Amino acid sequence: MQNVHERIKHSLSAFELGSIIFPSDFRGHGSQDAIKMALSRLVKQGYLKRVAHGIYYRPFIDPKLGELTPSPEAVAQNLADREKVRIRPAGSYALHKLGLSTQVPTKLVYLTDGHPRKLRVGKATIEFKATTPKKMALKGSISGLLILALEELEIDHINQVTEKRILQLLEREDRGDLSHDLRLAPGKIYDYLSKLLRRLDESSIFSVLNQAK
Repeated sequence: MQNVHERIKHSLSAFELGSIIFPSDFRGHGSQDAIKMALSRLVKQGYLKRVAHGIYYRPFIDPKLGELTPSPEAVAQNLADREKVRIRPAGSYALHKLGLSTQVPTKLVYLTDGHPRKLRVGKATIEFKATTPKKMALKGSISGLLILALEELEIDHINQVTEKRILQLLEREDRGDLSHDLRLAPGKIYDYLSKLLRRLDESSIFSVLNQAK
């Protein structure tokens, strides 16, 4: 009969190279402590690599690029999927994702309806911050992210270059999602985005502002 280490080693073939792996993937192969010991042993043998505490991946070597490691974003999303929670980029990370900041953040902050936690992935830090149901109810892939990003900025001091980029983002958003999210935005952000929307063609935004009131 195979021991825990051999059973887990054998089952690794079911995971694609580069896959992110959690100890819970091997429940039923042994006790929690035995699984952790087996995974640590497999790391030492090179079958797995540890990307963060309690999170592993199957090494993948690209012929041209060399070893490819999971991105912090991939780790965060896999962790959220595993815990059955939702996450939303916030703060300086949201600004960067929208192209409103050229600074690459080393701290990725996500709002979540799950438990708060923080982990280190390479040189980056991932932080899940518990938030209100209202913020998690934002629908738009652009407008929801924008509202959370603007909380990082002093709205009264946003320059023209940034405003132009925000206008371009608003034009790309689904009108129904934009209207929905405007209703959920904090008062100051609602006023600011409404002012920008009025600069666009009235025929395209009239219904959005009326629905958002």
